[in-house]
Amino acid sequence: MNNVFVICEMDEGKVADVSLELLTKGRTLANTLKCKLEAVVLGHKISGIEKEIIPYGADVVHIGDDARLAPYTTLPHSAVINGLFAETKPQIGLLGATTMGRDLGPRVSSALVSGLTADCTALEIGDHEDKKAGKNYKDLLYQIRPAFGGNIVATIINPDCRPQMATVREGVMKKEIFSPNHKGEVKTIDVSKYIKPEDLVVKVIERHMEKSRVNIKNSSIIVSGGYGMGSKENFNVLYDLAEAIGAEVGASRAAVDAGYAEHDRQVGQTGITVRPKLYIACGISGQIQHTAGMEDSAMVIAINNDVNAPINKIADYVITGDVMEIIPKMIKFYKKNSK
Repeated sequence: MNNVFVICEMDEGKVADVSLELLTKGRTLANTLKCKLEAVVLGHKISGIEKEIIPYGADVVHIGDDARLAPYTTLPHSAVINGLFAETKPQIGLLGATTMGRDLGPRVSSALVSGLTADCTALEIGDHEDKKAGKNYKDLLYQIRPAFGGNIVATIINPDCRPQMATVREGVMKKEIFSPNHKGEVKTIDVSKYIKPEDLVVKVIERHMEKSRVNIKNSSIIVSGGYGMGSKENFNVLYDLAEAIGAEVGASRAAVDAGYAEHDRQVGQTGITVRPKLYIACGISGQIQHTAGMEDSAMVIAINNDVNAPINKIADYVITGDVMEIIPKMIKFYKKNSK
């Protein structure tokens, strides 16, 4: 009871990266709260999956291995999680902000009347004083995320209801093995105890999945463009720069909304979170919504004609000027000075 739970997601027979990232964060939260970190995995033919999870700090792994749990469908999964949470009474429940997490999370939080904060960019433990009610709360989960279109950062708390639930996008948290020799306990979930016949009314007959052709998450160099590029034609010069330096092309939400680039390339709160060695921001103002997805880059170069652009505050180097003049020069001199 009162432990930190991570609901893990399976991806082609392996634990999804976002779940491993949440286990890393969950271990930190559990250490602060001086409690256990527990993981839940549901699926079929997942024997031995605990070997992937325990090194990330899980003290207990609950495994539900049943043909009725693969592929993911809403009712069986939510029935098992609802039943398990009602018995184990966790204080925190975390999920990835994926297609599955966005479907399962609200179902569980609604059934348990606990509430949920979606797309968090940070999770911390802290206290809260409700002066109006005259109450002091200790060790609450601070669920931090941009709000009002990314213009502010909101800290959301759930003082009275448990579990405190949140979803986090892939790439937002760091993925780190806690200890290769960490010892954990495996508990088998009696799936039939929770699933009713009416939970199985939906059957998946066929699945069609297309993998993304863009892989900016794992790129060490990213050249990103914003609305300040001016047009889709101007945006294409970023592909020339990316090709010259061996980078991948990203985009801000404004650039995607304007049709300059496809959504697969969007960096930010509503896109992908990245941590490249070098991030070149071209014509990007740097609103919170965008910087939330790239602020952990090792080095940031900002190219912008606005000396007061917010992106300049987090950039290591700032080049002030017209991107359509600067980028061709960068390509020219890079090719000239590289072998």
